[in-house]
Amino acid sequence: MDSILPIIFISLAIATVLNIILKKFAISHIIGYIITGTIISTIFDFNGSENLSSLELIGEFGIVFLMFTIGLEMSFAKLKKMREIVFINGTSQVVLSALVIYPVAHYIFALDATSSIIIALSFSLSSTAIVLTYLKKSKDIITPYGEKSVAILIFQDLAVIPILLLISFLANNELSMQEILLKTLLSACVVILFMFTLGKKLIEWLLHFSTNAKLEELFLGSVLSIVIGASLLAHEMGFTYSLGAFIAGMIIAETHYHVKVESDIASYKDILLGAFFFSIGTKIDIYYFYQEFFLVLAVLLLAMLVKALIIFLVIRRKANKSDAIKSAIALCQIGEFSFAIFSLATSQHIISEELGSFLILVTVLSMIITPFMVNNIYKLASYFVVEFFESDKITPIAANNHIIICGFAIVGRIVASELSKEGRNFVIISDNLQHVLLARERGYMAYFGHLEKLPVLESLKVEQSASVIITMNTLLTKKIICQAVLDYYPQANLVVKVNSRDEQLALSGLAIHSFVHARHEAALLLVKKSIETSTDQPLPAE
Repeated sequence: MDSILPIIFISLAIATVLNIILKKFAISHIIGYIITGTIISTIFDFNGSENLSSLELIGEFGIVFLMFTIGLEMSFAKLKKMREIVFINGTSQVVLSALVIYPVAHYIFALDATSSIIIALSFSLSSTAIVLTYLKKSKDIITPYGEKSVAILIFQDLAVIPILLLISFLANNELSMQEILLKTLLSACVVILFMFTLGKKLIEWLLHFSTNAKLEELFLGSVLSIVIGASLLAHEMGFTYSLGAFIAGMIIAETHYHVKVESDIASYKDILLGAFFFSIGTKIDIYYFYQEFFLVLAVLLLAMLVKALIIFLVIRRKANKSDAIKSAIALCQIGEFSFAIFSLATSQHIISEELGSFLILVTVLSMIITPFMVNNIYKLASYFVVEFFESDKITPIAANNHIIICGFAIVGRIVASELSKEGRNFVIISDNLQHVLLARERGYMAYFGHLEKLPVLESLKVEQSASVIITMNTLLTKKIICQAVLDYYPQANLVVKVNSRDEQLALSGLAIHSFVHARHEAALLLVKKSIETSTDQPLPAE
């Protein structure tokens, strides 16, 4: 095909439809991009083609952007705060996984030493893109197991840089190891010194100038210029494009512009990362996948079992069994950076094309399985241990004529405080674990769960409650909860906080007993206090 535009059009159409379907089944959009790449590769017969420079460029940009976004989330202050669990747990996990996987690859599967090293290091990495997305969405990121999992993911992301550098070393046959190390050390010093001195000032000036210009497209263009410029600098010094992008992200993370950068690129993030996974999908030969499916599955299960056991032991050293098990389930898969490592190793002819294709298939299958594992992590962990943080698993309470407070943000906390002063019996339910932990610290009866779930409604005995106070902020959430409560117990005494007349109108179709207008009530109180204050003041003498 002479133009790539029709391919891009068809790819976007397929990816959109696929991701709409996958979203209904709570499957990561990453899988949709990979499958799209495979479909496009099959339709246009990309496998074996040497004329794919455009697609390779898209894939390269995807890796660069992924490293930039990780750098944005990894400021020096954050690393310092988490240094113990990041570097001790992270180092232990990566090193032990590599040490165990290497002899398996070298002796059992009879691979050469170089290939075994690459496989061992690649398989030690987990999926930041999928796991971190799940932890943020489920709010498990603030649980003990979530914090420990994030710490290991941070170290793994940092470890990608030396792994990619190692591949560059292995691909260079002209220089000795001493010469390579010396050249790399000097180049690294030059890159880091430039980026964190003159480069940092240049980045801050560029962002400051584009911000003052009040043109959003100029600011976004400046960010992309910084990313690509830093990537080109790193590449010219003998490093990977990804290293420059990663450093640029860390520099911006230290400035007061990092929040704006993150918010501005949020809408572009998925599609740009999708470009990387799309390019990976184009490398998959579905016929080869079909032929080698059982071998691919066996290798994947073996790798995941080894990683899960090692992660469990590493976390268990200073944590309880529950945290260790959930961390092991969350991180036992093979991550997206393995794609980049295998692709680079194949292009540098360090590993064979056939082995590279096989390893990519193993990683793809891992990525397909991962969303199902993390979305059911509590259910899988419950086969070994059950504890407080399991959402919606609430032991039925022994209460009658109690008040149920749904939500424990600012309004919920005030309501709980006032009810406590009145000596009323109440219980708190929230889908924000941090809020639940705070409520328990204050001595309240609080549970982590969703009031719209039938088991939660039964456990909290809504039918025996005096009232249910809804303090949530979003209209959709209020609708879902109110409808679920009324479906379960139509006579429920619902008291709902609303932010506007429009919200009340939207909820008027439900049999809600009382509405409290947050802003309206505050305004009435302000007027009341103002009048009381003015009447207390003596009149001025004539």
